[in-house]
Amino acid sequence: MIGGTDVSGCSHGDDIDGNGLDDNSGEGFTYAEKIGLLIFLSAVILMAILGNLLVMVAVCRDRQLRKIKTNYFIVSLAFADLLVSVLVMPFGAIELVQDVWIYGEMFCLVRTSLDVLLTTASIFHLCCISLDRYYAICCQPLVYRNKMTPLRITLMLGGCWVIPMFISFLPIMQRWNNIGIIDLIEKRQFDQDSNSTYCIFMVNKPYAITCSVVAFYIPFILMVLAYYRIYITAKEHARQIRLLQRAGTPAEGRRETPDQHSTHHRMKTETKAAKTLCIIMGCFCLCWAPFFVTNIIDPFVGYSVPAQLWTTFLWLGYINSGLNPFLYAFLNKAFRRAFLIILCCDEERYRRPSILGQTVPCSTTTVNGSTHVLR
Repeated sequence: MIGGTDVSGCSHGDDIDGNGLDDNSGEGFTYAEKIGLLIFLSAVILMAILGNLLVMVAVCRDRQLRKIKTNYFIVSLAFADLLVSVLVMPFGAIELVQDVWIYGEMFCLVRTSLDVLLTTASIFHLCCISLDRYYAICCQPLVYRNKMTPLRITLMLGGCWVIPMFISFLPIMQRWNNIGIIDLIEKRQFDQDSNSTYCIFMVNKPYAITCSVVAFYIPFILMVLAYYRIYITAKEHARQIRLLQRAGTPAEGRRETPDQHSTHHRMKTETKAAKTLCIIMGCFCLCWAPFFVTNIIDPFVGYSVPAQLWTTFLWLGYINSGLNPFLYAFLNKAFRRAFLIILCCDEERYRRPSILGQTVPCSTTTVNGSTHVLR
């Protein structure tokens, strides 16, 4: 929620709209600015809802996409981001524009808990996707099959939803985040000048550190390590591709054998898969790093981070919930085709050609037990 007072902590969007007792964000907006802000926020919310719905429908309808283990995480990620855009963002947008919280104290706690739960779950899913890709690209096929069993995938997905409960509903509903700063919260919860009530979510230093480390810094470190190994492997495969290309010179007058073609294609696919996931990782860091860096700093500087900065960083994180579907659409050929089929009402020209047809574009390949379709 974006209220009118200063807020810190793993709120992921709760009441981050002012850093002083007399600072009210609504006073800074003219009527025209409020209309423009509402249009922009509505566009962000709509983009997130439609994009994530599209991903879920695409995987449910496309049999090839359902065969890819990574897509179990992608569907669950899309569901988490969809809930963020439906249950969290609209109330934050209304409070930001109206500069008042009108839904009561209990719903404020529930909405704040949902905010922390769902955005943390979204980050955990991205971490699991990076680990899945690490095992698929950097390990031998047997290792990947042994690591990413259906049971392990189920446990990882369960962890993505259960672990965030311990830094969201449990401490927030018990008000552990308020210990030591209750007086400050009470002062900022009600503005006597405007007679406005705000949904305040401020956190003490222990909660700010614990929440930020669990929700962002640990997943971030794991993702960096996984993508670093993927990058090293992709570079080695690129080098091997160049060697294969040099070995198959025209002077020899020979065509590539099926095994050589399969190896060559697999390496190219792995390289492009690594590039795609690194772009997604980069967007994740750009969206969430500013918020979580500020989140840890703010309690140690007397909760003095400017309101406008909090609001900007918060909605930058929210935008990440609507960004991933568009990254898949532009960078993944299989998702792009599935999206076109849905949006164009099953138009035949977007469907995969039959294997009995004249031309069979090689749109999929299997890497360590996982079918890749990145181009």
